[in-house]
Amino acid sequence: MPNTIEDDTAVNESYSVTVPASVRDAADVEAGDRIRWRVTEDGTLEVDVVKRQRGAFAALEAVELDEPTDAATDHDFVAGEY
Repeated sequence: MPNTIEDDTAVNESYSVTVPASVRDAADVEAGDRIRWRVTEDGTLEVDVVKRQRGAFAALEAVELDEPTDAATDHDFVAGEY
């Protein structure tokens, strides 16, 4: 029989909850992860951890441009309207 982790937490006045440390550790919940809540037809509450994706842009390669760019001044340009 697998180990079961069970713990209680209170819902505060703004309807926020804190994931108990024992549950965070067992489910490998980290800061930035999301919690997905689901209520089934029979009223059962199910909770899933949605892991934060890291390094989404790690596989991208830098592109050399003919002229330097400056995000602070170039941010309002729309493609094709230079």
